[in-house]
Amino acid sequence: MSDDALLISRDGPVAVVTLNRPGVHNALNRRTLEELSAAVNDLAAHGSVRAIVLTGAGEKAFSAGADLDELSGLNYEQASAALGYGQSVMLEVSRCPVPVIAAVNGVALGGGFELALAASFVVVSTRASFGLPESGLGLIPGYGGTQRLPRLVGPAVAAYLMLSGRRLSAGRAYELGLAPTEPVEPADLLENATQIAVEIARRGPMANSAILQALQTTAPPPAHLEAETSLAAAATAGPEAAEGIAAFKARRQPEFAERP
Repeated sequence: MSDDALLISRDGPVAVVTLNRPGVHNALNRRTLEELSAAVNDLAAHGSVRAIVLTGAGEKAFSAGADLDELSGLNYEQASAALGYGQSVMLEVSRCPVPVIAAVNGVALGGGFELALAASFVVVSTRASFGLPESGLGLIPGYGGTQRLPRLVGPAVAAYLMLSGRRLSAGRAYELGLAPTEPVEPADLLENATQIAVEIARRGPMANSAILQALQTTAPPPAHLEAETSLAAAATAGPEAAEGIAAFKARRQPEFAERP
């Protein structure tokens, strides 16, 4: 087994990042978070990378959450620093200019669920399940879950999950829109996620980045629509649109340049 907390592989424009601590269900300790931050930023800096698949090693877990050994016994200032760092890494994932697909192949609990929520979207195997069990330990989600989950499934469902600690099955996650595609067999999950990533990678990388940026806009109306107009106008006037429209008219596949 590799000593690396993460494994990173590349196949053309698609990168696969694997949380690599299966012996502890891919728990997110400080080292893993640091390597994840570095990986996301390094991959985003490569214009040739157009999609990232994020998954967990082993068959049991995407990630069981934050490493409780590192959180136990902290005072307020220490806890604030530790949780703030984890939250900053989730923010980096959510703001990555390259689409990040979380391929959930087992349990995604606590911080692991919050990491999946920070991705652009989630694909699941039939073995996947999601939960925020922190309240049972006298804790609350601290990596952005209280903010991201209600936006995806609504405040009532989010409150139910956080207050009760109950888990969502893969099927229920799909029904609620947490996962946009139906669950697949565990053996097919990575191939399914990679195929989606390949489809995304064929599209305009700058357009995809602009879409992700627009989705992150949280300004109240009408400012959010003004932000969309600005991003859409920049895309329309840019070289990708010129190539995409020309290719469409010529009935050929577009040849988009790498992101700068």
